[in-house]
Parts: sequence; structure tokens; C-alpha cells
Amino acid sequence: MALMRAAVFVEPGRIVLDEKPIPDIGPLDALIRITTTTICGTDVHILKGEYPVAKGLTIGHEPVGVIEKLGSAVSGFHEGQRVIAGAITPSGHSNACLCGYHSQDGAGTKHGWKPAGGWKFGNTIDGCQAEFVCVPDAMVNLSLVPEGLTDEQVLMCPDIMSTGFVGAENGDIRIGDSVVVFAQGPIGLCATAGAKLRGATMIIAVDAIAERMAVSRMLGADFIIDFKKADPVEEIMRITDGRGVDVAIEALGTQATFEAALRVLRPGGTLSSLGVYSTDLRIPLGAFVAGLGDHKIVTALCPGGKERMRRLMDVIASGRVDLTPLITHRYKLDDIENAYDLFSHQRDGVLKVAITP
Repeated sequence: MALMRAAVFVEPGRIVLDEKPIPDIGPLDALIRITTTTICGTDVHILKGEYPVAKGLTIGHEPVGVIEKLGSAVSGFHEGQRVIAGAITPSGHSNACLCGYHSQDGAGTKHGWKPAGGWKFGNTIDGCQAEFVCVPDAMVNLSLVPEGLTDEQVLMCPDIMSTGFVGAENGDIRIGDSVVVFAQGPIGLCATAGAKLRGATMIIAVDAIAERMAVSRMLGADFIIDFKKADPVEEIMRITDGRGVDVAIEALGTQATFEAALRVLRPGGTLSSLGVYSTDLRIPLGAFVAGLGDHKIVTALCPGGKERMRRLMDVIASGRVDLTPLITHRYKLDDIENAYDLFSHQRDGVLKVAITP
């Protein structure tokens, strides 16, 4: 039996490099040889035991690689092509998918819907922090990497670029809008870039880490608030002359940032939530205007599928956004445990790490 190296969840607090069999594939699947992948904040939630997965699962959901083998029913691709697949791998045929909610794919359920059902890699099936990964429903999920683009140029597409951009899209940002993005981690930075692409003319970023604030400015932030030096709500209301912002994007997943995002919304504004929350949320009565403020609160899970990936890679190829500065560290797969230690403790100004074989 051929074996491969893989980052495996053992128990809360332990993800280790181990050997596992190279995955088998079915008729609709593809076996991808991973050339570059990365670690996500969600993987850290798994590491800490805040999000439950099965013991022995290979972690990771951001693959860039080469087609090693195709299932017998897969057409339109051939072995040796460079591809990515989204962190969300929908079936394409469930009721949720047919309604446009690929992330809530309920293939196999009686009604065709499943909360976060499109997230399979590193959640319900083996993921991408390994030498090989099996991509389900390959014709729905594989997207060819355009000639001339490097692995690192497209590494953000499977998850954080797609997630950050959907935060801006769900906010329905219009030309001339004012937008605030709470937290400038990788997803928040992509939300900042997405807000600029959507036409926002006042983008306010909130963080306290110097390296992140510098990248935020590069990606389009007009004002940057260091929350350790000033109250973000007071500063945002001052900058907007008491009006509040049209759109507030929450990209961290805490009560404090969610509440602050709601407090700075103008009447009729939209709170676009991207955070992964670990506890119940409370909605403050005053900020909610007792339910009479015409506010909209929208949540999202990273959109996936091959068309979403194609569009994101086209944005990269056009030169409108360059996300390679988010890759601050590089590790070999053999050293992934040290990469997790660095990333989970947010040392040395880390944003994203590139993991290669």
C-alpha cells in the first residue's frame, strides 16, 4: 500500500505529521498531488478543540496542485494539469446547490440542505495538508490555473480570498460607500481588498498589529484604527461625522467585534459577518434600535466551486489585486508542526504560511 505524509488531527492540542495511505478515488473524483497549501485560522480552531472533527482526519482545505489521476467518469481535464479546488467542494446537484447555496450543500439528505455541508476538506473528509488529496465531484470543483500564475499567486483563492470577497459582496457595497472592516487578519485583509474592488470610497480598517495595518493600507484602507490606542466605535463615528458606515464587515468572530460592527452602522446599513464564533452572540438593544433600524445582518461561508475559483484567479491575473504579500512564512511539509506552532501563536508578524512538499 502506497503511503504519503499528512498532517493529522490526533486530539485537541495535537496535529502531527504522520503517514497515511494515498487516497483512493471514485468515478467522479480526482487525485491531486499537492504542490502548495497553507494553514487557516479554522485549522487552529480544530487544533484547539473549538471545532470538532474526527481523530485521524487529515487537516487543511486550501489546495494548489497537479492532477495525478482522474476518476473514470471525469471529463474535461487530463493528468498533469495545474489546478486549484475551493475550500468548499459542492456536489453541484443538491437542492441547496441548485438554489445557489453551494456552501450549504446537502447532497444525500432527504431535503438537500445541510448547514456548512459544502465544507468537506479537513472537516468531513481528509484534507489538503498532505502530499495528495482526493477532490470529490472533480468536474464541479477543479479549476485550471492560468498560464503564468505561480502557486503563491493563487494560494489565497480557495479560501481567504473567496471568503473576504464574499464579505464585501454580501454587504452589497456600492460605488461611494463607506465601509469598515473589523480585524485585518488574512480574511479581513481580503475583505478590505474586496471593498475597494466593489467601489467603496472610504474604507476603515481596525486592528492593532503593525504588519497587518501596513498590508491593509496597501490593499486599500483609507483610515486605520489601532484599537489599542483608540476606541474604534468613537473613532469611526468621528470619521463619518456621526453618520456611521454603510457596511460593516466583521472578520474575527468575537462578541466585541460583532457588537462594535453593529454600533457603527448607519440606519439601514448592512453588517456582513465572516467570523467563526465560539460562543453565543448578544445583540445590544440600543445598537439594534430595538429592531427598528432597518439593519441587515448577513452571514456567509466561503463560496466554492470551479466557477468561483475561475473568477478569483481572473482577478489575480488581471493585476487588480496582489495577495502574495500575505505569505509571510514558508515551510516544508515535514516541518508543518512548527508551522502550526508559529501560526497558532501569531508570532513573528505571521499572516499566512506556504507549505510545500
